[in-house]
Formats: sequence, C-alpha cells, structure tokens
Amino acid sequence: MQQEQRPGRRSVLGAAAVLGAGAVTLGGGAGVAAAAPATAAGDRRPGHGHGHGGGLRDLPVPTVVGHRGGSGYRPEHTLGSYRFALENGADVIEQDVVPTKDGHLVCRHENDITGTTDVSSRPEFASRKTTKKVDGESHTGWFTEDFTLAELKTLRAKERLPQVRQHNTLYDGHWTVPTFEEVLKWAEEEGRKRGRRVWLHVETKHPTYFRKLGLGLEERLAKLLRRYGRAGRNSYTFLQSFEPSSLQRLGRLGIDCPKVLLLDDLPTRPWDFVEAKDPRTVADLITPKGLKWVSGFAQGIGPWLNLIIPRDKNEKLTKPTTLVRDAHAAGLVLHPYTMRNENSFLPADFRRGSDPNAYGDAIGAFKAYYATGIDGIFSDNCDTAIVAREEFLKGRKG
Repeated sequence: MQQEQRPGRRSVLGAAAVLGAGAVTLGGGAGVAAAAPATAAGDRRPGHGHGHGGGLRDLPVPTVVGHRGGSGYRPEHTLGSYRFALENGADVIEQDVVPTKDGHLVCRHENDITGTTDVSSRPEFASRKTTKKVDGESHTGWFTEDFTLAELKTLRAKERLPQVRQHNTLYDGHWTVPTFEEVLKWAEEEGRKRGRRVWLHVETKHPTYFRKLGLGLEERLAKLLRRYGRAGRNSYTFLQSFEPSSLQRLGRLGIDCPKVLLLDDLPTRPWDFVEAKDPRTVADLITPKGLKWVSGFAQGIGPWLNLIIPRDKNEKLTKPTTLVRDAHAAGLVLHPYTMRNENSFLPADFRRGSDPNAYGDAIGAFKAYYATGIDGIFSDNCDTAIVAREEFLKGRKG
C-alpha cells in the first residue's frame, strides 16, 4: 500500500531551515483590529446556519470546502472544477492565487505550472524552463511570474495527478488558467442564478517570495475584493495563508474578511518566520499562547489533519489532540485540510483493498474527523464530504 502522501497545499521548511535574508518584522497583530470571533466557543451548532448575512455563522457546520474546486473530478483550479464543486454541494469554493509577470492574479496551486498545464509541450516556451528556489526549496519547471497574462492564457489546464485520477485526464485541455477576477465574475453570475452569493476561500501563495520580486499579492487582492464587494466581514469570503504576515497585511489594508492561518506539520515554520528569524514553529503556534496570538489577526486556523488526529507508524489514527478544544477556547474556527477519497491519502484504518488509487472508506474517515468537533474541512471530494456530514449529523440526533 502506498503510504499517505503529504497534503501538497504548500511546502514549508522545518526548524532546521537555513534562515533567509531580507527579514521582516512580525508583530503580534499590532495595528490590526482583531475581529470578534464569528462563532464563539460554546455556541457551535453543527449542521445549522444562522441566516443569510454572509458571515461565518451563516455556514453549516461542519462546513465543506471544495479544495481547488472539485479537484477529485476535474483538473484543479479551473472553472470546470469550481463549477463541479458548486453543483455538487460544496459550501465554499477554494482558490489559490499567484501573480503573472505583468501583475495579474491567476488561480494555481503553485506558481510552478509544469504539472497543471500543457506548458512543457509548447515549443515556443521551451526556453522559459528554469530552476528557482521558492521558500527555500529548489524547483525546476515553468513559473507564472515568467509569463504575461496573454501568454499564460494560451496554455491549457490538465490533471495534476494523472496516475491517481486517470478519469480526470478526460478533461485535459478543456479549460484555460482562470484569473482571479474571472472567478469573481463567475461567482457573481452563479450567485444571481441561484439567488444566493457563492462563498470563496482565497489563499495567498508564497507571499514573501512574490513581494521580494515586486509582485506583492495583498494589494492586488485587496483591490479586486473591494471592486467585487468582498472586502467586508460579511462578504462571503475567507482569506487564508500559511504566512501570518500576509493576513496581517490584508488587515492593515482594511480587508475585514474572516482570515484563516494555515498550519503544516509540527516542526515546520512559516516562511515569513524563516525570513524574519522568528524561531517559532507550528508546534508553538498551536499552544494556547500561540493560538491567542493568532486570534489577534485571524478568526480561524487551517491545520493539517494530522494535527487534529495524529497517525502512528502504521498510518492508523491515534487519539485526537487537544487542538480543537484549544482553538475553540481562543475563539477560532478550524478548517483542516485535506480529505481525499483514494486509499493512498486515507488513514490505514479506512483503506480498502490493495489498489492505492481505489476509493477507500472515505465516509468513515470523514465522520471520524467530524467527531472531533472541527468546524469545516477541505476536500477534493465535496459530494462525499456532504454524504458523510448528513450521516454524522443524523447519528448525533439519533
């Protein structure tokens, strides 16, 4: 059985990382008005929304976030993927944003587009292949910051995991790389059709790296959010980042959307911490003291699922940690990542058969995580997440 792959949302270096130059100062949210927690500890009502005002309380709990859209069924971060997630019940649709050479924000999980577009087969761009160090890690391929938007729009999106999700390759070449503004327009149109606005969950990718290139993400993102009425606390939009300073900067820019700090494995450090020579690791940030600090600029955390329920050496689930309880005590919601249906991604307890690419008992795994009291979950398979939620809530009522 193939061992579970890491979540792949972002690579960050551990405590032994070489400290980078160009340090920035990370304050404890100084100058950032901390929003009151949208869902106070002790007022968590699983499965119930609280109206239609576009705030955290209006979402069902646990909330299902379509990870990169419906990426278990369509190539990720395409309008086809976003549409699939919306049509199959996702409460919130996720976007990751990176810049082009000429400063447009586009939706890609990484700035390295080698595996998610047909760029490697395009002879006119062969000379653009290069090796770069992004957040301390070396990558060879093609990168969004080396393409103008017009050039990028000539490429076609494709499935990132073709061996795992062969059925997704049927849709290779059917969509372009969307700009974030195109997604905002799509969400507006879908909202009009449905009579309700579409929730988005937007991640700033590698913000320190891009700022050093003169392609800062936050100002560009803030401008678009204001233009499309998504800059306020009740604007049907989450903002997320692995770098605390990115969320703090968005707060200083007056963007009041609920913010979620993403957290990788315990020994890792956010890249802005590495640059700033801040020694704190994720292990420090999930202590009561660390969570209180996070609550000064964010309304939630997005931890790796193993921080909620660790796995043993055989990849089986062990006892849940106190993170859910501690985060709720700090007034923070939890949207952990990422659940997928395939055996290779599931805890060993829920794998079925010997094919790593076959579906396991994902519904059982979802229910195990829901039982910890999390407020939501990122999933490539939003339809499975929703069936599991229905069964979980029904079981609690019974």
